[in-house]
Amino acid sequence: MSHAKAYLFLQGPHGPFFRQLGRMLRKAGVPVWRVGFNAGDAAFWGRAPGYIPFQGKANAWPETLAAIIKARKITDIVLYGDTRPTHAEAVRQARALGLRVHVFEEGYLRPYWVTYERGGSNGHSRLMDFTLPEMQQRLAQSDIDLPTPPAHWGDMRQHVFYGALYHWFVMFRNGQYPGYRPHRALPVHREALLYTKRLLLMPFMALERYVTTRRVKSGGYPYHLALLQLEHDASFQAHSPFADMAAFIELVVAGFAKGARAHHHLVFKAHPLENGQSPLRQMIRTAAKEHGIAARTHYLRGGKLAQILDEARSAVTVNSTAGQQALWRGIPLKAFGTAVFSKPAFVSDQPLPAFFANPRRPDAQAYREYRQFLLETSQVPGGFYSASGRRQLLRQLVDMMLDDADPYDALLSKRPAMPAPLRVVDKGQLP
Repeated sequence: MSHAKAYLFLQGPHGPFFRQLGRMLRKAGVPVWRVGFNAGDAAFWGRAPGYIPFQGKANAWPETLAAIIKARKITDIVLYGDTRPTHAEAVRQARALGLRVHVFEEGYLRPYWVTYERGGSNGHSRLMDFTLPEMQQRLAQSDIDLPTPPAHWGDMRQHVFYGALYHWFVMFRNGQYPGYRPHRALPVHREALLYTKRLLLMPFMALERYVTTRRVKSGGYPYHLALLQLEHDASFQAHSPFADMAAFIELVVAGFAKGARAHHHLVFKAHPLENGQSPLRQMIRTAAKEHGIAARTHYLRGGKLAQILDEARSAVTVNSTAGQQALWRGIPLKAFGTAVFSKPAFVSDQPLPAFFANPRRPDAQAYREYRQFLLETSQVPGGFYSASGRRQLLRQLVDMMLDDADPYDALLSKRPAMPAPLRVVDKGQLP
């Protein structure tokens, strides 16, 4: 039996999501192959058929990939994030050959959605080219009222656990992959240690967050929020004007010291997966002391954003998707990097001192329409790491992937990217 399509999976989120997605595609009658680059990839693919180990060095990848595409008659490439070198090369070859590229990412509207797009994500997403009037025109075809996202990320513990497990396999079982080099600069053993340490310290970190959050919320002073990101994250590395997080911290502290009123405070909130790789607390303390605002500067280590965001006067970020939670609440937002939500109607273009002095509020109606456009197209309910989140994703993703139209074109053709009942979150899951 011949098939019109054949899917090649590259690296995916930590955990069994890609294996389960591949199994569902095979049930739909589509051949599925998976290239593994290390023992972690092999472990999470398990005994599923179609595994192809890549054991060579990085410079052999382009030729190897081209041979796989030709031999397996690949029509579609599936990957998680499009900026790591192996994936960037796959996107390049796919474009040259006219193949589809299915890109998964963490949700632009976290925490209860993941992102599914064709061709690219974040700064390479088709969203970068859409204007608000174009989105509004397409939304005229839809009248579904979608609810507020929940204020928690339900599978954080699973995310950290799978990350630690993945790096354990790479560190101790990687003998069959002598040419493997991680796409991040941090050595594998160091990253594995940081994941394990974070997993063990989660209860103590939760107590620290609780104390700091209470201190800020009970202080009675107006405060502004700086949303930190993972320095090694693809969005920061590929779509940011900063060389590192220290440069962003210095810019924010200097702008706040110059523009904010003397009784206002500045709160830096770390990413929920911050693993201690960078000495963020010390960076913030040093910069605040140099600019004379040490007594008005605070550091919050991860945790739920909603708890601290609700009463913030403004928020600043490089290009974190957490900025969208600020926009949903009507909180003024300043973003410095390339981001899918950086639209003039709701992201400030003020100089940073002027922003802290008198931040302009976003156009709430324009943002609601933008958000609904995302929920009608590329944002899929569910999660990569918990069993319940994966089940929710798999109920609809295979149909979306098999469709000739990508999620944005599906809306243009007067049909939603996914069935209406699956686009609405149960009321019991709302905050």
